Amino acid sequence: MRVRVFGQYVHISMVVLAGVEAVLFFVALLSAYWVRFDTWYPTAAVSARNTLWPCAAVFSFANLVSLLALGLYSSRQRARTTGVFVRLVAAIGAAMLATAAVFYVIPSLWLGRGVLALALLFSLIASAIARTVFSRIVDESIFKRRVLVYGVGQRTTAIQSLRRRSDRRGFEIVGFVQPDGETIVVPSERVFAAPAGMLDLCNRLDVDEVVVAMEDRRRGFPILELLECRLAGIDITELLTFLERETGRVRIDVLNPSWMIFGEGFRRDPLRLFSSRTLDLVASLVLLTLSLPILLITMIAIKCEDGWRSPVFYGQARVGLGGHPFTVLKFRSMCTDAERDGRAQWAQKSDPRVTRVGTVIRKLRIDELPQILNVVSGHMSFVGPRPERPQFVDELSQKIPYYVQRHCVKPGITGWAQLCYPYGSSEQDALEKLQYDLYYIKNNTLLFDLAILVQTVEVVFIGKGAR
Repeated sequence: MRVRVFGQYVHISMVVLAGVEAVLFFVALLSAYWVRFDTWYPTAAVSARNTLWPCAAVFSFANLVSLLALGLYSSRQRARTTGVFVRLVAAIGAAMLATAAVFYVIPSLWLGRGVLALALLFSLIASAIARTVFSRIVDESIFKRRVLVYGVGQRTTAIQSLRRRSDRRGFEIVGFVQPDGETIVVPSERVFAAPAGMLDLCNRLDVDEVVVAMEDRRRGFPILELLECRLAGIDITELLTFLERETGRVRIDVLNPSWMIFGEGFRRDPLRLFSSRTLDLVASLVLLTLSLPILLITMIAIKCEDGWRSPVFYGQARVGLGGHPFTVLKFRSMCTDAERDGRAQWAQKSDPRVTRVGTVIRKLRIDELPQILNVVSGHMSFVGPRPERPQFVDELSQKIPYYVQRHCVKPGITGWAQLCYPYGSSEQDALEKLQYDLYYIKNNTLLFDLAILVQTVEVVFIGKGAR
C-alpha cells in the first residue's frame, strides 16, 4: 500500500517507519539531556524554561531530512546491512552537525556540552533497533494491498514482469478474472471466470483493490459490477495508474494518449513556473557560494594534468525546452580529442577517453557544477529530465514513442530518472529513463523538486551511476 507524499507514491511502511523514528529522535535528545544534567528542564543558562522541546523537534527534523537524503526512506534501497548502517551513521552525524549549527545561530537553543553527542549515540542505537524490528514486520503482508486483476491477456504481463522486490512491496495478487473471449497468458490456477457477482468474489478473497487490465474495453466492460465494488469501498484502478503508483514511472508499453490528456497531472500553471524559477535562482546562489573552493581546486587540477593552455570547460550542444538547442557547460573530464571524428558517442564504463582528474570529478559529479550557469541563464532547471545531445534525440525520437514529450519542461542537473536509474548508455536505457521522466513531468511540484534535491545527496555521496 502506498500513499502520496510530495508528488511521490511512498510505501506506507516507510511513512510509518519515519513516524516511529521521528518520535525516537525526539526522545533521544530529551534522554541525552536527562543523562547529562539529571533533569528534564534546561539549566539556568538557557533564557526560556521550555526551550528543550523545540531543541528536540529541531534535532528530530534534521535526522529525518538526513536519512531521506541518504536514501534510508526509499523502498528502492538495495544496500546490505553494512551499507545501511554506514548510511545511518553518516546521516545521524550530519544531523548532529546541522543541529549544532542551528543552536549556534539561535543561542537560546543552547543545550550544553555533550548533549548532542549522547543524543547521536542514543539515536543510532534506537534507529538500528527500530529498523531491525521493522524489517521483519514489512516482510509480512500486513502493509500489502490484496489486488484482484480484471484481465488475463497480454496487458497483464506488465504486472507479471515486476520482478524487483521494491516494485512488489505494496501489493499481492490474489487472482485474475477472465473477461469473455480473452486469451489467458497468466498462470491458469489463479484465474477465475467472470462472475455474475464481482462483489461476492472480492469479499470472498478479501480484496482491497481491483485493477482493470482488459485487452478490449469495448467488449463486455463490467460497468455495473465495478460500480458496485466501488460503492462498497473497494478501489478500482486503471492498469497504467496502478503501475505508475507502484513503480514510480509511466510504463510506455501500456501508455495511451488519452491517459495523458484526461488524467491528472501534466500541468504547467504560472504559479508552478514561478516557484520553479525561484527555486532555481535561490539554489544556484547557495550552491555557487558553497562550491566556490571546489570549483577553483578543480580548475587548477585540470590545468596541472593537461597543461596550462588546455581548456577547463567543455561546451556541448544539448536539446532543451521545446526542442530548442543550447550549449551546456561542464568541467572537461575527457581528453581534448575525445570525439576527433565528430561523431557523438555514449560514455562507456571505464571509458579510456576520461582523464585521471576526470575520473574523480565524474565520480563525485563535480563536472556538473558549471551547469549552474545554465540554470541562471534559464536554459536549465535544477530538477528535470537530463538534457541529451541533438544527434541522440533525433535517433531516439524515431525509435521510442513519446520521447519528444520529455522536452515540454526544462532539462535539469538532477532529476527523478537520475535517482531511480543508473547512467544510461543505450537505447534501452533511454527507454527506461524516459518512463521516469514522464512520471516527473506528470507529478512535478515544488515539494517534489525539493524531495529530489534532498535525495540527490545520496547519489553524490555514494557515487551511484557515475561514469
